[in-house]
Amino acid sequence: MLKAVALYSGGLDSTLAILVMQRQGLDVTAITFLNHFGCDISDKSSCSKDPFAASVKFGFQVKLAHLSDKFLEIVKNPKYGHGKNMNPCIDCRILMLKEAKEFMNLTGADFIITGEVLGQRPMSQRKNCFPMIDKAADVKGLVLRPLSAKYLPVTIPEEKGLVNRDMLYGFNGRSRKPQMTLANAFDLTEYPAPAGGCLLTEPIYSFKLKDLLHYNNHPEYKDINLLRIGRHFRFSHECKIVVGRHNEENELINAMADSEDYLFRVEGVGSPLAIIRGKITDTALEVAASLCARYSDAKKLPEVTVMLLQGDKKYYLKVQPASNEMIELYRIEKKTEKSVNRVRLTCP
Repeated sequence: MLKAVALYSGGLDSTLAILVMQRQGLDVTAITFLNHFGCDISDKSSCSKDPFAASVKFGFQVKLAHLSDKFLEIVKNPKYGHGKNMNPCIDCRILMLKEAKEFMNLTGADFIITGEVLGQRPMSQRKNCFPMIDKAADVKGLVLRPLSAKYLPVTIPEEKGLVNRDMLYGFNGRSRKPQMTLANAFDLTEYPAPAGGCLLTEPIYSFKLKDLLHYNNHPEYKDINLLRIGRHFRFSHECKIVVGRHNEENELINAMADSEDYLFRVEGVGSPLAIIRGKITDTALEVAASLCARYSDAKKLPEVTVMLLQGDKKYYLKVQPASNEMIELYRIEKKTEKSVNRVRLTCP
């Protein structure tokens, strides 16, 4: 039986690409590449739908591979640049195709399939981009895009008669109506909502990531994972504070903390959990405690006692809840360029 490797996000397009090829009798193995900027498959609440429900329903295997360090490097220094935010879409696609080719050779598969649709994404899914991406990944002629194949050059598997081109599609543009119609024909009813999944396309997240990489070009993965949650404050070039926004985020902060981290909470009232990371001074601890107090139910008191935890050690600090001026000074958020420069220059 002919075998193909599919790039699989769990979304509608990548699922349809697999089903279209299964209909031609191919044995398809899906490979999902994980990184620190996508939907966390271990936390179903971070994904709009179970990304692998279709694999169970339609009987194809999904392999997981984490790109980790390789992906972080292209985020920091993409050869083909970032998109509107921090998304290195072209470099990302090249990296995944390179990895898919290795898996293809390892498993004896004949070619690679993707769910890309011509014109759907402005950076990486243009007609002139596909050949450049395939060449850079050293997979020229080996990548079949079943949903837009009729708009694209004939691939090697089509030339060899391994695939019937007449059973492929000519989808083009950003509308999902053709895909939704095809999904109904396959009885594919459960799939994630469009636009989502990659945090690097989100402006607020991207701004926080830029800040992190600006001050620390080699961050720990805990610092990257913290970007997903909480309110973020830049105390100094080497110190950050993160304050939870609700109980779920408090629990995540607590789970990420290790014995050397300082955690902050106001006892006896509704309170966020805050964490401080980096080079910590006494002043930094006081600022973190003030920010924790400000977002607690004790924020209207003139003075608040904040509990600090470091491993098994417990301390208490009496502080004034942070003022609006303090929040404006330290909070990491997209402001005017003048405001951003002022904040950076006045950080201790």
